[in-house]
Amino acid sequence: MTARAVLATALGPDGRTVPAVMRSAPPITLRRTGPGRVHLVSTAAGPLGGDDLALDIDVAPGTSLDVLSVASTLVLPGSGAAESLMTVTARVGSGASLRFAPEPTVLAAGCRHRVAVRLELAGDARVFWREEIVFGRHGETPGRCRSRFDATVGGRPLLRQEFTVGDPALDASPAVYGDARCVGSTLIAGPPGAVLADLRDRYGDDGPAPDAAAAGSPRTGEAVIGDGWAMLPLAGPGVLVSALAPDAAALRYRLERGEAAAFPH
Repeated sequence: MTARAVLATALGPDGRTVPAVMRSAPPITLRRTGPGRVHLVSTAAGPLGGDDLALDIDVAPGTSLDVLSVASTLVLPGSGAAESLMTVTARVGSGASLRFAPEPTVLAAGCRHRVAVRLELAGDARVFWREEIVFGRHGETPGRCRSRFDATVGGRPLLRQEFTVGDPALDASPAVYGDARCVGSTLIAGPPGAVLADLRDRYGDDGPAPDAAAAGSPRTGEAVIGDGWAMLPLAGPGVLVSALAPDAAALRYRLERGEAAAFPH
């Protein structure tokens, strides 16, 4: 199956974000669930081996967009040895903001999956981009997944990251995943001050408090390491949070701890 979904924003007459384009193709279905908010809904099984799926996002200058999902994505093997491909391309214009935080992707046994993310940010754009991968269903050995993430700011590289899941020689290594069953990361990027403002807006006063070591002054050029997570500064500016965990709930908790560590309470 080949399918492409397209999502684009525009500024409405009252200055609010409105959808300019919202075109779906199963199994990727887009549903508007609020002002500047869209949920991904799976309307067919997939990705399956042999599928070529794409999501194209264009956040217009001065607009803001949240892209979430209603449930986890289960990647399944196809009838043959062909791999499935999911390509996400996102462009965020000047003064615009994008939050991309779908539910986890679960790699079922036997799947062969590839993920390619291409993120292009204007110099003063802001982004919160979270990805979570679960190594198979309960008690299941995961299939194989190769994930590539490329982000630029103003045409200059911000982050180049690639990892593989499903190679037994690598997965069990204490230098890679060890006994973890999930891996995740969050990229938070934007102009100085905007990253902290976005995180405060996301968590408010009820969000997870960072560890004592993470409290205090803003994290400018300073890495923070917690239990199963790390928050690393980027030159963009911005931060990258990475985490490993035994299950999806623990992974989300650890990522949120790292995200909260990016700003002081």
